[in-house]
Amino acid sequence: MGNKLGAAPWLAIAVCGLGGSCTSKPGLGFGAGLDVPYVQTAAPVVRAMLELAQVKQGEMVIDLGCGDGRMAIAAATDFGARSIGYDLDPERVAESRENARQAGVSDRAHFQVKDVLAADISQANVVVMFLIPLLIETLTPRLLSELGEGTRVVSHSFPIRTWTPERQIVVGGRTLYLYRVPKRVPLRLR
Repeated sequence: MGNKLGAAPWLAIAVCGLGGSCTSKPGLGFGAGLDVPYVQTAAPVVRAMLELAQVKQGEMVIDLGCGDGRMAIAAATDFGARSIGYDLDPERVAESRENARQAGVSDRAHFQVKDVLAADISQANVVVMFLIPLLIETLTPRLLSELGEGTRVVSHSFPIRTWTPERQIVVGGRTLYLYRVPKRVPLRLR
């Protein structure tokens, strides 16, 4: 996962310390232009996130900060969904594409090098993310304005602070939060 928010190094240490397998370079070097580490999501958590979202065949799943592509690939292989994974790290995106090719789903699981804050999320039925709180807070207005009513959003470990989760579960010591984009209420002019 990557971004250009200028997150403090202590924040990166905290994310690595969550128990995930941090594969970033020693000394908190996360790659050129990256300041958030890549932390793998365990396979049982991947499955639980997709089940929590009730992903259906043919739906579009967007993975923000896709890492090695495991979430988008699982959405395609196990649920029959189409998926797009966005990550700022070209190495992770190349790895994701190769993993999708090996899984036989490169026709349904696509990956792009793109900052998650600039990614096209408008076509999503489901958005999955394992992002730091600062990124989630920055992204939240876009989730509300660009996603359709009822779009499911699943966040790994960190809640969307200004939303109330529809469901919250713990899998492998990780808290997963399910949200639905609410109905837009038109503004009334006086």
